[in-house]
Amino acid sequence: MPIAAVPDYLGKNFKDASPGMRFGMYLCLWGVNRRTQTLLWETHDIAYEVRGQNQQEREVKHENKVRPLDTAKRLNDNDQKTMQALLARQRQTFDAVAANDATLRLEALATAPFTTGLGNEHPLENGFAFLNPYGLPYLPGSGVKGVLRQAARELASGEWGDAHGWDDAAITALFGREPANGDTEHLRGALVFWDVIPQIAGDSLTVEIMTPHQSHYYQEKQDPKAGNSITPHDSGQPIPISFLTVPPKSGFVFHVQSDLVHLDRTAPELAADGLWKTLLEAAFAHAFKWLGFGAKTAVGYGAMGEDAAAAARKAQQERDTADQLRREQEAQAHQEALTKMSPAERAMCEFLDARKEKNQPELSALMGGLKLGTWSGELKIEIALHVQTLMCDAKKWKEKSEKKRPEKDNDYQDTLKLMAWLQGK
Repeated sequence: MPIAAVPDYLGKNFKDASPGMRFGMYLCLWGVNRRTQTLLWETHDIAYEVRGQNQQEREVKHENKVRPLDTAKRLNDNDQKTMQALLARQRQTFDAVAANDATLRLEALATAPFTTGLGNEHPLENGFAFLNPYGLPYLPGSGVKGVLRQAARELASGEWGDAHGWDDAAITALFGREPANGDTEHLRGALVFWDVIPQIAGDSLTVEIMTPHQSHYYQEKQDPKAGNSITPHDSGQPIPISFLTVPPKSGFVFHVQSDLVHLDRTAPELAADGLWKTLLEAAFAHAFKWLGFGAKTAVGYGAMGEDAAAAARKAQQERDTADQLRREQEAQAHQEALTKMSPAERAMCEFLDARKEKNQPELSALMGGLKLGTWSGELKIEIALHVQTLMCDAKKWKEKSEKKRPEKDNDYQDTLKLMAWLQGK
């Protein structure tokens, strides 16, 4: 049974450790002699089995490279809570550090497995990038910047159709410029890319397998089966290699921050009306479709697409924010208008604003208020005179000398009552 290279007092149960620790320090990879329990600093166990025609007991190697990955890939409840908490903290920090015109947040879903950090040193020969000290997968911001710079270059070349406004000047202003071709000048870009914490779909990472058929050629070793040849051929022995990936449908939230002061100084046209955001969104769309993020993108890993549901939520949130701002502005304007009104006008306006039936006509509402005795004194007289004016405008005012209408004519009866009340005052 393989063991981890840790002191005995740590025990052998590491299920509560993070995936990064189980893939690293607590990796149960190192083999033992299953009979003598002697520790072998190899990636296989030694067992004894009866085999062959003579049915003799032989030493048999049992490779341990796959089982440790199955152990390391699982996510426990604490891992998932930490993953969500890290993203929530990123969102809060991102919203606090800069204004909306200086930030861009874009949410995407992986449409293919994602992997990164394969070049990191590891006993399995294929590493993985875990964010310390949390031990969770992540995509470094430097990797995001590199992919988007390449996407911008491809768009600027014109070979992909519409450049969406990208050119060399915009690339230099946003991404900076490294010294090259004898040029010693280094320019800092205006953009800052944050690390990405994938929101992993399901409760585990996945294990992928690649099977190189010309390993002797890539490692420049002679192949005895092909006459000690080091040239590539299809008769070489394939060796399956396992490595960790983030499964498709996992969420990736990209945070980009722009230094508008720097951008105003170097390329003010990009800062105007948020043009830098438009350019970057086009670069993201190109990268999602054609480039991918992380490692092994040439064979389809790291492909992504914008999260349509998240985009719809963002658009709805923007509409809600705009509606809230409009309501606040209307309320402020309405309050300012109230301060400029006479006492009677303000009383009528506040009464109409408070009515339950917003579609009730003004005349009917004010008439009802007078009947209920809502106002008194001079205020009541002014409002009654205003009601009289409204009735005249609506051709509902009836002089006392007119022929008496039937009792069921409610408008006429209301007019008589109002006239009597006014004359009594």
